Amino acid sequence: MTDHAVPNLPSRDFDDTIAFYGGFGFELSYRDDGWLILHRGELQLEFFLFPEHVPARSSFLCSIRVDDVDALYRQIAQAGVIERSTGFPRLHPVRAQPWGQRAGFLVDREGTQLHLIENGSPDRSESR
Repeated sequence: MTDHAVPNLPSRDFDDTIAFYGGFGFELSYRDDGWLILHRGELQLEFFLFPEHVPARSSFLCSIRVDDVDALYRQIAQAGVIERSTGFPRLHPVRAQPWGQRAGFLVDREGTQLHLIENGSPDRSESR
């Protein structure tokens, strides 16, 4: 296995987290009383139980880098997550970003922001 890092994110309720992320392809890898691991292909997210977590005060975030960000975005939308500027969960559309890559955002039920980024190198030709 190659070296890698995995985000550790809060979950107030593991059953809710499994149902939410399962709606767009994440499957259960591991679960005990305090830890949950979900995977979608090579993507892996780990969750710790945090029943007192307040989504409106969340500062948790992570980046999800995929080859086809549009397909992931569509799958999340088809699972019932809507585009809006407030509330949990919510989506922000995929767009070309100032740093040269295409990206969108998912804010999950816990207020965690997942930055959905299309794989590829940013276009840095303008900064040279």
